[in-house]
Amino acid sequence: MSEKAFDPRMLEALVCPVTQGGLDYDIDHQELVSKTAGLAFPIRAGIPVMLVDEARELKG
Repeated sequence: MSEKAFDPRMLEALVCPVTQGGLDYDIDHQELVSKTAGLAFPIRAGIPVMLVDEARELKG
């Protein structure tokens, strides 16, 4: 079973739900990172989960 890949072109339309700022794609961790908010949003089966409750807090 292969996982569907995230299409980086989606970054043109997506913004952080907290800051409304831009996101960076972390391909190694399969996350969209908002450095301003200090959050990383998971990508599951190629679909970004843009819920604050599902986000991981960035350290440091």
